[in-house]
Amino acid sequence: MRKDYEVALVVRLDPSDEVINDSINQVQTWISEITQGTINGIDRWGRRKLAYEIDKQREGYYVFLKANMESTTVPLLERNLNLATSILRYLIILPD
Repeated sequence: MRKDYEVALVVRLDPSDEVINDSINQVQTWISEITQGTINGIDRWGRRKLAYEIDKQREGYYVFLKANMESTTVPLLERNLNLATSILRYLIILPD
C-alpha cells in the first residue's frame, strides 16, 4: 500500500556543495527506483549545528523530503541509508 512519508536526513558536511547535492540526489534516486516512490517536496534547512557529535562531526546539512512510497519497500530504503557513509542520521515517519 502506498503511503505518504517524511524522510529527515542529516548529511555529512563537505567543503564542496557538489558532494552534498550528490548525496541528496542519491537518496532521491533510491526513493524513486528502489521504493518505486515519488518525491512530493524537498525542504533544505542547510547547515546546522548538531546537538551532539556524530562521527567526529559537529555540524550537518539538514534535508527533509516528502515522498509517497510502498510501505513494504521502506526497509530497503533504510538499509541503503544505513550503509551510506555520507548520511549521518535519518528518520522516516508517517505524518499524522
